[in-house]
Amino acid sequence: MEFIYYLTLFSVFSFIFFGIACLSSPKMKSEFIRYGLDKYRRLTGVLQLAGATGIFLGIWFSNILIILAASGLSILMFMGFIVRIKIKDSIVMALPSFSFAVLNLYIALYFTLEHFGI
Repeated sequence: MEFIYYLTLFSVFSFIFFGIACLSSPKMKSEFIRYGLDKYRRLTGVLQLAGATGIFLGIWFSNILIILAASGLSILMFMGFIVRIKIKDSIVMALPSFSFAVLNLYIALYFTLEHFGI
């Protein structure tokens, strides 16, 4: 199995965990209140689970599905990074969202290049 698939599965399992936590964890509820985004917590959890599902299904069915799902997760995590900066969290607190944004951007670009033969 190529390394990209390990990275892809890491993203899938991470976002399954994050999505479930976002929907059910009291700690995540308090974090979203701290961000000033409490009304978006459930939507964020659903989007994380949808992205993970899209990437996972895309492995077997279509690179396009991986590209769309990974791009969406990358945008979501980049927005999370911006929120962390805006509320003046430390770089250590902001780094995970930035790292997942870059990881999913890499996944999306890799499968875009593979799909279009570039």
